Amino acid sequence: MQHHETTPLIPVSHGRGAWLYDHDGRRYLDGISSWWVNLFGHANPRINAALRDQLDKLEHAMLAGFTHEPVIELSERLAALTGHRLGHAFYASDGASAVEIALKMSFHSWRNRGRAEKQEFVCLQGSYHGETIGALAVTDVALFKDAYGPLLRAAQTVMSPDARQAHADETAQDVARRAAQEVERLFEQKADRIAAIIVEPLVQCAAGMAMHDPLYLQLVRALCDRYGVHLILDEIAVGCGRTGTFFACEQAGIWPDFVTLSKGISGGYLPLSLVLTTDDVYQAFYSADVTRGFLHSHSYTGNPLACRAALATLDIFAQDDVLAANRGKAGRITAALAPLREHMRVKNFRQQGMIWAFDAIGVDPAFSRRFFANATQQELLLRPIGSTVYLMPPYILSDDDIDLLAARTLAVFDQTIASQP
Repeated sequence: MQHHETTPLIPVSHGRGAWLYDHDGRRYLDGISSWWVNLFGHANPRINAALRDQLDKLEHAMLAGFTHEPVIELSERLAALTGHRLGHAFYASDGASAVEIALKMSFHSWRNRGRAEKQEFVCLQGSYHGETIGALAVTDVALFKDAYGPLLRAAQTVMSPDARQAHADETAQDVARRAAQEVERLFEQKADRIAAIIVEPLVQCAAGMAMHDPLYLQLVRALCDRYGVHLILDEIAVGCGRTGTFFACEQAGIWPDFVTLSKGISGGYLPLSLVLTTDDVYQAFYSADVTRGFLHSHSYTGNPLACRAALATLDIFAQDDVLAANRGKAGRITAALAPLREHMRVKNFRQQGMIWAFDAIGVDPAFSRRFFANATQQELLLRPIGSTVYLMPPYILSDDDIDLLAARTLAVFDQTIASQP
């Protein structure tokens, strides 16, 4: 809060499309989708209409002994998007809760199968999976984790497949192979005690938009099959079309044992998260013995309003052929950002679907804070991660929005570099 004495909070009045407005009438292009959640703009008319309709039907009912149409339809439609490979859904509210569910479900399913010794987890260097206790245990970002270290159960950490780690003679696939070899060495030693490995597929967002080749997912999936370890894919930030396919793992041609979704699944409207899993995992809990059941619940699990927002979001994907439209829009944005790609103070310019990032060269620790403040003066909402500037805009940008976003991001970058102490 001390930082806000010099950079005051911006009181938002309303949103329209890709723009947020404050009470003085100033506007801000939401270049990061309000922390990666907003897909189709603020106050989207189609999602608004669906929620108004749902408000007159059912606002909430507990999902224990009861069910309702929105949660049933959403579960069926998401299962269909996986080709029914992940045909079972378990609901929560936020992304960290979904990660907690996946971790607990993995461990408990092994225990139910007589493998109670499989209770360790593996995560990647630089990984981020949330800030509840279980999710923090598989997070490798010191800023979030270190203060709570005494509360956490230690996880095994393996090399990230971040393509920026490539040696002079290496490709992104070579880095993926090196990283997978480290997983294999760990599995050779400890697979009998490991329940699952958790991975953010294609992009490790909080690690500075660290991008990797899909080959890594293929190799790790094969290792999990060989050594009997669950694969959890955290698609909270990278799912819902953000990487170019609805599920990021589709680009590797594999499916995990668990996938977590949140953020964009409700279009950025309401808190909603879920875990999709397989028939095999489901059967491990299918018993008349209540102690074998997965006893985990949230009061607002499967909230009808949130599920209805998610259904409206899926409708927009289907009706507007969003994934195809995004491919064209992504090309337009990448072209508009060309001056930043060639900038002498930029390295590692990269893009995956509707995510763009680049690393600033030789900047001070206050770079990200100064960049954010300068961006607001240029009608932009952008928040770098350390020295990494990234753009993750909603999918509805017009050509004028794209030109403004690209030109002003360049201007803010130059301004922030020039003002460095």
